[in-house]
Amino acid sequence: MRSVVVLGFPGVQALDLVGPFEVFTGATIYLASQGRIDDGYAVTLVSSNGDPATTGTGLALVAQPLPDPREPVDTLVLPGGGGVDAARHNPDTIGWIQIAAEHTRRVVSVCTGAFIAAQAGLLEGRSATTHWSDVDELREMFPSLTVLEKRRWVDEGTIVTSAGISAGIDMSLHLVERLAGRELALNTARQMEFDWHEDGQPPQ
Repeated sequence: MRSVVVLGFPGVQALDLVGPFEVFTGATIYLASQGRIDDGYAVTLVSSNGDPATTGTGLALVAQPLPDPREPVDTLVLPGGGGVDAARHNPDTIGWIQIAAEHTRRVVSVCTGAFIAAQAGLLEGRSATTHWSDVDELREMFPSLTVLEKRRWVDEGTIVTSAGISAGIDMSLHLVERLAGRELALNTARQMEFDWHEDGQPPQ
């Protein structure tokens, strides 16, 4: 099974985290129903010391401690939220991400999680996107980036960024399609009753 690690931290935006989690686990449940129990995703929510990932609205999500960053991972998900500034200025968190990225097939960010990815040096010289209200700030803080607007996601191969909040679901379905085919992505979106923006182009 493909391993997906989702980083939690204090002040994370709930849907930034839960949206991708539900897409990858939903795809796995669908595959299991088709007898393909080994073709899905093993999804883990992790945080520093295994502390609960507390959201700005009071929701606390159970997390596991950060794994060995040298452990091979298929996809590392960096969500956004009000706690992004603290997370990206935490040297232990950024150090873990930098090492983990070297052993991860792809790193993806949701919403202002792009600031964490940029702080870790993962977006240097690349195109990226973020929440519409943070586009200018991302562009000013990291001038080496090409920050694209009115995009649900930007796929740079090993680095994928999405716009705000629900756009992380669109991006995750895109990744499911890219890795396992359009049929699985469509069936996952249908099960979630989610109107998937397949081309990633609708205005934010």
